[in-house]
Amino acid sequence: MASALTDRLSRLVKTMRGQARITESNVADMLREVRMALLEADVALPVVRDFIARVKDKALGAEVSGSLNPGQALVGIVHKELAATMGGGVSDIDLATQPPAVILMAGLQGAGKTTTTAKLAKHLIERRKKKVLTVSADVYRPAAIEQLKTVTKQAGAEWFASTPAQKPREIALAALDHAKRHYFDVLLVDTAGRLGIDEALMSEIRELHAAIKPVETLFVVDAMQGQDAVNTAKAFKDALPLTGVILTKLDGDSRGGAALSVRQVTGAPIKFAGVSEKIDGLEVFDAERHAGRVLGMGDIVALVEEVQKGVDLDAAKKVADKMKSGEGFDLNDFLVQISQMKKMGGLSGLMDKLPSQLTAKAGQPSPADMDRAERDVRRMEGIICSMTPGERRKPDLIKATRKRRIAAGAGVQVQEVNRLLNQFEQMRGMMKKMQGGGLAKMMKRFGGMGGRGGMLR
Repeated sequence: MASALTDRLSRLVKTMRGQARITESNVADMLREVRMALLEADVALPVVRDFIARVKDKALGAEVSGSLNPGQALVGIVHKELAATMGGGVSDIDLATQPPAVILMAGLQGAGKTTTTAKLAKHLIERRKKKVLTVSADVYRPAAIEQLKTVTKQAGAEWFASTPAQKPREIALAALDHAKRHYFDVLLVDTAGRLGIDEALMSEIRELHAAIKPVETLFVVDAMQGQDAVNTAKAFKDALPLTGVILTKLDGDSRGGAALSVRQVTGAPIKFAGVSEKIDGLEVFDAERHAGRVLGMGDIVALVEEVQKGVDLDAAKKVADKMKSGEGFDLNDFLVQISQMKKMGGLSGLMDKLPSQLTAKAGQPSPADMDRAERDVRRMEGIICSMTPGERRKPDLIKATRKRRIAAGAGVQVQEVNRLLNQFEQMRGMMKKMQGGGLAKMMKRFGGMGGRGGMLR
């Protein structure tokens, strides 16, 4: 979550860790900074007051005063209370009912309900091994039904046809009957949204809820909305018995207030978070881990999960062996590396999960720098894909005429092809230097990895 909240709190964490003693004075200073950070992030005022009061009580209590390292204990308290504010731990989908389990998706237009419905279908198919049916009860937004059909196909689920001429209640009941007769485990019902809250929307969704009796009523909210998300959450909470929240666009450059406010306002746990626009870009929300990311501690567990999910370990081992030997590494291997990185969420996805201390030592890139880097990676992929298999195996074959053909195929200038080939040659040259003690010399030159003054202290 690239936000001002994360930046401010992670800087504060560094300061707090350096405190030898905890006094009322430095606790007050710390709480003032936390309060400002939360308010700037558009966290609801009642949530901020409650959070500050809880941290103050524990920070001035025996929990910190008896600690060998009060600064770290104080960081621990802030981390713990952030997690508690967002619900604490993990709360998964409840499917303990006679199939089909009906899940009702609610929220305003533009929050990403339809795409999230398909993402949830994919999650239930892959992680819970369920047979999933989706249906759209949105008869107002143009192409909403077709959009759900398209994304449902991408998710590998089945779609129940509906038309704008039908009533939402009639659509939902017909889909439920179909799900029962064809032995589906889960029915996901995508509902209509509005640009703002109105009584017609609330009345319709209450009627739908009463007709299909869902086991889960999930409120989909845009994490970038800030305080507006809280107001919307209150209205839906008053209209429906919400069982959970899905935060979308959590990967955006948001202020992050919704993640900290929505749990307390709705009383419903945050169950999932949308972390990319891809169909598999939905992850189970873990309050403990998300609190760590907000504080700049990173989320190494999520990074490991991404690696396990997205990386072909056999292919990675082959490339690693080639890199180790310095022999046979070609542009096909380079392309494999780019593909593996994309599967793990790209550069921004990887950086987001690393602790801020590591990214700071690498030189914290700005959002514009990250966008440029992502575009460069896509351009490199396009250039390599425009080459013949023989050219990828033997880049030395690529002379002026071939460069012009490759550039035209990738839609870039010849200079871009030259730049890629130069970067590849530099990488290959570095690998050769790493052989026969070259790596140790390079590490010594850069100050070592584990010693004093090294990167991993």
